Amino acid sequence: MWLFVGLGNPGSEYAKNRHNIGFMVLDAIADGAYKSKFQGQVYETRLAGQKVILLKPQTYMNESGRSVKAAAQFYKIEPENIVVFHDELDIKASDVRIKQGGGNAGHNGLKSIQAHMASADFWRVRIGIGRPPHNGDVSNYVLDNFSKEEQKWVTPLVEFMGEKSDVIINDSPKEYEKLVKDNFKRTTE
Repeated sequence: MWLFVGLGNPGSEYAKNRHNIGFMVLDAIADGAYKSKFQGQVYETRLAGQKVILLKPQTYMNESGRSVKAAAQFYKIEPENIVVFHDELDIKASDVRIKQGGGNAGHNGLKSIQAHMASADFWRVRIGIGRPPHNGDVSNYVLDNFSKEEQKWVTPLVEFMGEKSDVIINDSPKEYEKLVKDNFKRTTE
């Protein structure tokens, strides 16, 4: 069994924020309504023949770990079968990179998950949103909506990532990274 976590903030006012791209990817995977559970929104599905729990913590970004820990404990899912989709400032906008373990690069959602899980061994699908122009304020930037220009890559990227998410389970998270990089780049150039 796998746990896919999308990071973001609850509420319609945050729905199109850069910080909510993790929620957007999970919504592209889900084909039905979420249920409230584990201080989050949960959707159960099957990908590549395996049960996958989709979780969108509703605790706000800084406390995402509470929701992730509750779901992981209930379903007895180990960190190596947890995949966290989140925004990444230090990656060029529209680039996707995946890694297992490591630091949190100051991302409060990842900090919370590491603290509550007492592990950093989960997978991270790091979706580049770039840095604010002209050394602008990072907090305002991540909590601002994607611009109309950015929507030209956000929408197709999120849809593609959702559509191909079974590759994470069928092949591996690193194969998923390669697939997204190779195919999405071609469609956006």
